[in-house]
Amino acid sequence: MRIDSHQHFWRLQRNDYGWLTPELTALYKDFEPDDLAPLLHAHHIDGTVLVQAAPTDAETDFLLQLSNQHESIKGVIGWVDFDRADASSRITELAKHPKLVGLRPMIQDIDDVNWMLSPSVATALTSLSQHQLVFDALIKPQHLNNLKTLVDRHPDLKIVINHGAKPNIKNDELSQWRTDINAFRNTHNISCKLSGLVTEAKDNWQTEDLSPYLDTLFDVFGDNRILWGSDWPVCLLASSYGKWLDTIDLYLSQSHRSKEKVFGANAIRVYGL
Repeated sequence: MRIDSHQHFWRLQRNDYGWLTPELTALYKDFEPDDLAPLLHAHHIDGTVLVQAAPTDAETDFLLQLSNQHESIKGVIGWVDFDRADASSRITELAKHPKLVGLRPMIQDIDDVNWMLSPSVATALTSLSQHQLVFDALIKPQHLNNLKTLVDRHPDLKIVINHGAKPNIKNDELSQWRTDINAFRNTHNISCKLSGLVTEAKDNWQTEDLSPYLDTLFDVFGDNRILWGSDWPVCLLASSYGKWLDTIDLYLSQSHRSKEKVFGANAIRVYGL
C-alpha cells in the first residue's frame, strides 16, 4: 500500500488559518478531497495522512469529519492546545476516534523556542504516549537541540519530524542543520518526513539542490524511519504533486533505497494505519 503521509485540506470560510493570506495566490482557495482524488489515482497512492493546518479544536473536528466521509483518509493528525489545563482530557476524548493517529502543535509559529520543554507540554506528551498517538513535530532547525532533549525525556513517545525540520535550502545552510539532526541517528522512537523540502528551496530548484539534505536524512534515519509526504497543496508553491513524488522516486532508485518502506510501509507502521 502506498501512503502519502502528509497532506492538508481547508475551506477558507472556516476562517481559522492565520497563515493563509490572499498573497499566497496558489493556496488561497478551498482544497477538498475531490481535488486530491485524481492525483492519488494518477500516482497510485492508496491513502493519506491528513494533517491539521490551523491551531483550533474546530480544525481537528473538521478533519475527523472528513475522515468519516472519505476512505482515502487513513489517519488524521489533529491539534490540541497543550497549554490548556484540560489538554489531557481532550486528548483522551479524541483518541476514541479510530482515525486520530497523532497531534501537531504548530511549534514553528510559537515565539518561545523552549516551549516544547515546558511542564504543560510534558503532561500532554505523556497523554499522547499513553494513547499510542504520534507527536508530529512541526519545527525549524533552531528547535532541533530542544527536540533531542524532549525525545530523551519521552522514550516511549513516537515522534515524527515534519519537513526534515525545514532546513534553509535556499541559502545553502546545510552544515549546522546536518550537525544538529545527526543527534537522532540512534534515537529509534523518532522518524522524519520527506515533505515540505521543495518550499524551502529556491524557486527554480533542481534535484541537485535537495540531494545533500536527502543524503543527510537517509544517513541519519535510514530506510526504516523516513516517510514520504507530498505536503499538498502547500507543495504547489514550488512543485506539482507529481514532480515532487517523481523526484523522490528517482532519488530512491539512484540511491538504492527502499521505495516500499518510504512510500508506505513506514507510515503504516509509525501511525498504525
